[in-house]
Parts: sequence; structure tokens; C-alpha cells
Amino acid sequence: MTIKYKNIILNNKKVIVGEPDIDNDNSANILIGFHGAESTAENMLVQSNRLKLNNTILIFPEGPVDANEGRWSWWKDGPGQQKSVEEFLGFTNQLIESTHDHFKLSSSNRISLWGFSQGGAASLVYALLGSQTIYKVASVCGFLPEIPTSKVESPLTTKILGIFGSNDEIVPSFLADYALEEMKNRGHLVERKETSQTHELNSENLNDIGIFLNS
Repeated sequence: MTIKYKNIILNNKKVIVGEPDIDNDNSANILIGFHGAESTAENMLVQSNRLKLNNTILIFPEGPVDANEGRWSWWKDGPGQQKSVEEFLGFTNQLIESTHDHFKLSSSNRISLWGFSQGGAASLVYALLGSQTIYKVASVCGFLPEIPTSKVESPLTTKILGIFGSNDEIVPSFLADYALEEMKNRGHLVERKETSQTHELNSENLNDIGIFLNS
């Protein structure tokens, strides 16, 4: 399927949009891809283009935190992370609202999220605490940061695929597994897959994610 890419501005940030040749935009799925920490939207475009998704518009936003040299993150690490995560939630709420307005979406257009590393964490955190309805989440090497204590998680149920590696030197498997267990305990439908991979996003991951999102 041919996908045409273009840059637009949503929520005062550059967003790359990939639109496939589809018969009816009203029935299209929306997939938002969150890049890793200190990375770019272009990195997620390269990976998402390999997913082979059906009838799906791809959205690749830049994170709101400037990591210098044209790189971005979703929140700041260290002291004040909870406040930074709360700002991320507000940013993503507005991004999704802007996406609804730009594409004139209705309730029939399902919005899903996916990401790698901090991007996987961003997908999980938004499904847990965001105010917009999320259909599916795919997280690779994701985790949970410090969650704002004042936030109340969404009562909506999201289908989640969590992939993590036993040899991950950046996000240890016990942290990734804890995040998925926490999502399950809060009522979400979680499918775990532990592999022998390091901190990476590989072709097997992309194949699993494509099957999950197309199902």
C-alpha cells in the first residue's frame, strides 16, 4: 500500500502524517507513533513504514521537551519528572484533539498508540491517565515513569501488547514487566511477550505489532 507523507503543524508542533490510499477516511484507523527519548519523529516514520498496516493513517509527532540538536523527548527525567509527565499528558490530549479536528474524525475512527523505549512508556502512560479514548497500545521496551499522584486513571479499557527483552541493558525486563502488570491490575487487557533482545526495535517486533494492530 502506497503511503504519502507530509509535514503539518498540530498543537504548535511539527507532525509527520502518512496517509495511505483508502476508500473512505471515515473508516480509517489512526496510529500515533511516539519516538524514544532524545530522538525524532523521522525515526518513528522509518519503523512504522515497515508495519504493513491496513487502512491506517500514521501520525508522528515531535515530543514537547527540547533535547537539543533537533532531538526531542516526551518528559524530563530526574527531579520534577511527575510534573513533566503531567505536562506530557496535557500536550497529548491537545494533540489528539487537534488530530480529530484536522481529519474530521468520528467515533468510528479508532485511535491507537505505539512507541519504543520512552515512546513505549508514553503510550502506556497515556492509556493509563489520558482523557481520550485509546483502542490499542503497542509498547516495545516500555516502562512507567513517575506518575502524577493527582491524576485518576481512565476507566476505559485498552488492548495492550507489551514486548520487552531479557537482555535489555537500558530498560531491565523487570521494569518493563512491572509496567505491564500495573496496566493489567488497572483493568487493561494486556498481552506480554518477553524475548531475548537487547534495547532495540527489530523486525520480529514489527511483525508482531503489525499483526496485533491489524487484528
